Amino acid sequence: MTAGRPLAQGTPLIQVRTRIDLLTELEPVAARELDRHLATAQEWFPHQYVPWSGARDFDGPIGGEPWRPCQSALTPAVRDALIVNVLTEDNLPSYHHEIAARFGRDSAWGTWVNRWTAEEGRHSDALRGYLHAVRGVDPVELERARMAHVGSGYDSGQPTLAHALAYVTVQELATREAHRNAGQACPEPHGTRLMSRIATDENLHMIFYRAVCADALDLAPDLMTRAFADVVCDFRMPGHSIPGFAGRAARIATAGIYDVALHHDRVLLPLLRALRLMERTDLGPAGEEARHRIGRYLEELADRIRRLQELRHRREQARRDAVPENGTRIGASREA
Repeated sequence: MTAGRPLAQGTPLIQVRTRIDLLTELEPVAARELDRHLATAQEWFPHQYVPWSGARDFDGPIGGEPWRPCQSALTPAVRDALIVNVLTEDNLPSYHHEIAARFGRDSAWGTWVNRWTAEEGRHSDALRGYLHAVRGVDPVELERARMAHVGSGYDSGQPTLAHALAYVTVQELATREAHRNAGQACPEPHGTRLMSRIATDENLHMIFYRAVCADALDLAPDLMTRAFADVVCDFRMPGHSIPGFAGRAARIATAGIYDVALHHDRVLLPLLRALRLMERTDLGPAGEEARHRIGRYLEELADRIRRLQELRHRREQARRDAVPENGTRIGASREA
């Protein structure tokens, strides 16, 4: 609470916790979840997931073969997804700065920050090695995009510690889905295996943050519910500033790798259920308003999903109607 500013009448003391208060209160939870994470996480090595035997030299100082699109076995949508994924992971220095500034470098929080950073560092190394080895994407384009993206830094824009906790919880689950679905859509088996391995890391990170948020909701229900409402209703993936992100995201969504329906069904709803956020009975007026805001947003998303599904159905029906059973497209020349 700001010195000299009186507490509004009827405001629960728990709702005016400062950043340091909340960190201190949650430190035992962070320590417990850190121990659980260390006992659960499995050691793995990025170099073991890259098919080096199929790699060959690129053009440049060592005089290898230049990259050409025909060399890639990846579909365009999977290429987009893996480019977004690796460039997102590349911005780890900025992410480390963000969480270190929020959580500090002391106690279990500092240990978690460093452990999380060490685990995340494997992802871009493995992904880039894989993409180079299978010649999946243009390596020059990828490096130029990395320089632009990392060079611009990253700011989550989250105003409070409560917002930061809510954001990383949603983001880790969204990232898990983005990696896993890109792997499932990948026509190359080594890529599928690697993306599954990375998604497992992201899932464990989400479990840590989700558990911390569950306790934070008990400590400060109105504060955390308002934070979740702000994050959920204005969520953006951490890679949103990647060059060409909007176009790539649209193609990824069209391919069904990550779209609004998946975000609604596999990220928001499971997370809200796990936190029992929509069932709480300890909210004040501010928390109730925030919960209603989340509910309205979910309804808007569901309506948007229905409209998109109807549009896709009409487009698919139009394509089927345009090609009769004999395979001749309506309007095509019979002499062709």
